[in-house]
Amino acid sequence: MSENEMGSERDDADAGADADVATGRVPCWRGRAVAFAPLDVDDAELMHGWRSDPVAAHEIGLWPRSLSALRERLERDRDDHDRDDFLVLLPDGTPIGHIALVDQDMVDGTAEVLLMMDPGYRGRSHGTDALDALTDFAFGELPMQRLQAVTHTTNTAALTVLARAGFVQEGIRRSACLHRGRRLDVAVLSLLRGEWEALARPRSWDA
Repeated sequence: MSENEMGSERDDADAGADADVATGRVPCWRGRAVAFAPLDVDDAELMHGWRSDPVAAHEIGLWPRSLSALRERLERDRDDHDRDDFLVLLPDGTPIGHIALVDQDMVDGTAEVLLMMDPGYRGRSHGTDALDALTDFAFGELPMQRLQAVTHTTNTAALTVLARAGFVQEGIRRSACLHRGRRLDVAVLSLLRGEWEALARPRSWDA
């Protein structure tokens, strides 16, 4: 690596640190192109905007609730030790999504992953970067053996992101949910520790 490249890397790191201070977000985990910061109750308004997007509501099957109801839910989740919720941040500190590990069972080593992106940042590989970083966190820092994800079989964007992150579809729960007057099938996908270990990509701590 040349001296100029080293200087460039230092400049990037300094810029990232400045962004952290400017936005008030202190990342607790970093991936290749995104970082995570703990989700806070004050992020309810931001989350409410994402959840109210019609595309997200259709693909995820969310019924947009009131801002106060979402804030109350975030307050309850804050005391739930079986989940970890993060804001997904760009290098400049801009929040672009929410990602979480929920229903964590430290004995069996299982958890479910959730991901929701800001509508303005979909289709730019940020979702895959975030999911890669979360799986690195789950298998590299926690004793997880199996991660699960579920989504409508018609949610091709989510299925594509999950496949890129190494998740394998293992089954379909037929007619598992009601959405917009129709019964929909739900795909069940998983990533096992051994499959994560075999992925040919840098880990978050190497990025």
